Amino acid sequence: MHIYFSGIGGAGIGPLALIAKQAGFSVSGSDKQDSSYIQTLTAKGITDIHIGQDEDSIAAVHKKNPIDWIVYSSAIPKENPNHPELRFAINNHIRHSKRDEFLSELLKKTNQKMIAVAGTHGKTTTTAMFIWLFKELGLPVSYSVGAKLSFGGLGTFNPDATYFVYEADEYDRNFLSFYPEIAAIPGIDYDHPDIYPTRDDYYRAFRKFISQSNQTVLWQSDVERISLPQSSDVLVLPSNTEVGSIQLAGRVNRINAYLAVQTMVSLGLCDEQTGIEIMGRFPGVSRRFEKIAENIYTDYAHTPEKIRGALQLTEEIAPARVVVVYEGLHNTRQHFIKDELPTLFKGVKKLYVVPSYLAREDESLELLTPEKLCEIIQEPHDRQPMQLSEDLAAAIKGHVEQGDLVLCLTAGGGHSLDEWLRENFKNK
Repeated sequence: MHIYFSGIGGAGIGPLALIAKQAGFSVSGSDKQDSSYIQTLTAKGITDIHIGQDEDSIAAVHKKNPIDWIVYSSAIPKENPNHPELRFAINNHIRHSKRDEFLSELLKKTNQKMIAVAGTHGKTTTTAMFIWLFKELGLPVSYSVGAKLSFGGLGTFNPDATYFVYEADEYDRNFLSFYPEIAAIPGIDYDHPDIYPTRDDYYRAFRKFISQSNQTVLWQSDVERISLPQSSDVLVLPSNTEVGSIQLAGRVNRINAYLAVQTMVSLGLCDEQTGIEIMGRFPGVSRRFEKIAENIYTDYAHTPEKIRGALQLTEEIAPARVVVVYEGLHNTRQHFIKDELPTLFKGVKKLYVVPSYLAREDESLELLTPEKLCEIIQEPHDRQPMQLSEDLAAAIKGHVEQGDLVLCLTAGGGHSLDEWLRENFKNK
């Protein structure tokens, strides 16, 4: 069967393309721009990828090898309801769906049970922690994760695995397509107002997701936040749990690791002491406090809770010496979090604000430029609008020479701050 992945360079679709190839499918795809994700896929043997999305290109792929199923990113119809590749699928009567339908069918055919990691924050890191635990325990596992791992690929299909570890995204209500064996939820706040108009709508979706899971592990604070009814199928962890025995930097990493360990314990896959010892060796995830160069880090923190967690981690390492370069993920989100921006970076030595990474935008909203964001932000006093330029590179080098830790809060993807950092500082 030939599967064509539209938006193959995305963090959700890319791993699924790898999984499909490993499961024996013929795989091809497209994206609107090149990226390091696509280069990774190419290195893994998925070479039939073209940049640019139009009917002529997909028609050429179909003529060469008839496409049986087009799997597309949620962003595709959001950005263009009349997207040329979706139009091609409809006109040529080709099966087409979002990623969740394809993955659900794959799991049914292979009888693998899903460990779903869901939540507003902590999904990617916690998913990676599960994968690390399985590998260190010597247990076969299939998985999909939205980040590069030093100890594995973006996605893996192992026919001998009992469990499939999945980063279950709530965007576009994707996670409601699954009925996991167990759900692990590292944290719930409120996000994606374009999909969930109200906070209660967002919380309601999580309650439904939990009801669809055979078991769930989450924190007491999130149980209270979403008003989750008591259930014997829900393991509630006390929010004040002491996690100091896990030897990882950053409290957010320690509590995510503890959640992963307790989930593995509840499945009977390891004991608590062994799990905690293994997590103390966790090597981290790309773009989650990833070291780019000496004293320069990139982090995908983009919601207030994630940003606070990243700042807490850096303060543990370099108290009073943290400099932040901030690239907002979506202009729409900057409007959504506008009330939290004034004090979100409190305690930072200096803040540089670069243009937000634009995608899936509400065009009716004013574009919040770096200058306008600096007016909204009240702390720290020392803040400066910047572009991705030689001036910014020189400023970062200057801070490193002074002994500061530079934390770059980056969106990732083509032409992002993350990509710019790698071009200017990685291995230099």
